[in-house]
Amino acid sequence: MPLLKLVPDNTNIDFMRWRNVALVLSLMLTIGSIVLVGVRGLNLGVDFVGGQMIRVTFSQTAPIEDVRARIAALELGDASIQEFGNPQTLSIRMGLPEGGEEAANAAGSKVRAAIAAQYPDAVFAVDTVSGKVSNELYRSGAIAIALAMLGIAVYIWFRFEWQFGVGALTTLFHDVAVTMGFFSLTQLEFNLNVVAAILTIVGYSLNDTVVIYDRIRENLRKYRKMEVIPLLNLSLNETLSRTIVTSLSIMIALLVLLLLGPEVIFGLTVAILLGIFVGTYSSIYISVPMLVWLKVGPDSFVSKSQPVGERVTSRNESF
Repeated sequence: MPLLKLVPDNTNIDFMRWRNVALVLSLMLTIGSIVLVGVRGLNLGVDFVGGQMIRVTFSQTAPIEDVRARIAALELGDASIQEFGNPQTLSIRMGLPEGGEEAANAAGSKVRAAIAAQYPDAVFAVDTVSGKVSNELYRSGAIAIALAMLGIAVYIWFRFEWQFGVGALTTLFHDVAVTMGFFSLTQLEFNLNVVAAILTIVGYSLNDTVVIYDRIRENLRKYRKMEVIPLLNLSLNETLSRTIVTSLSIMIALLVLLLLGPEVIFGLTVAILLGIFVGTYSSIYISVPMLVWLKVGPDSFVSKSQPVGERVTSRNESF
């Protein structure tokens, strides 16, 4: 039985034909995302703004609508209420009210009393995050993302050349900006789970970019007389099967989690799903065209003592 091939062996798509259109689209997405985050802001979760998370476990299916009504009657401000792990457990997230931690504890006590009055067998677990701790978490999350991107750019620079490092860093900045812009647009809760998702996106996008860059470097050594645009198209088509199979397999798993998984990881799943899609696009239409705009050519990395027209045997041809 022949193996199923999503991409035929003789595929020859002219990706670089659309590089300028992709540049305009990417610039619009990136700038729009930055403006959205700056103007609309992010719906920061308790992890970053402080407050309380109260987990309530009932002996039967959690009466989520009744709990919502009881908490709304207390007039304590907005509260995020959703299932947590199983149908018997609810997660109640409340922001930090005026008055600091003492006011938050008082509000938490009112919530517990209101629920316990109707459901005396309910079991409570309370986590409180102060404003100081939340600011530290926000700062640490931002630093983690920035250092990850910088470290990756340096790694690419040393493994390949500085042009590749600039291309990888630009690609990662685009992916992170678009993901944060999406969360600003939809106002989905932005918490530590989403920060973990962004770091995952950075790692996936880097992996895809490195695979393509490695093939480009090999082809630059093999085909010294080939023009750079056809060479880049050749490299993208040679790695296209791997890119599509990897992206599709991950996205199918994430779609299942999105439809059937618990609400507590909804933001994480959405962020990674969007990031995989955007990362696949950017690895083709940002990281590779950047090499053209940075004037990379077949003779860019050739030693001056080595003839430009010489064809060098690649690692794959040596076996």
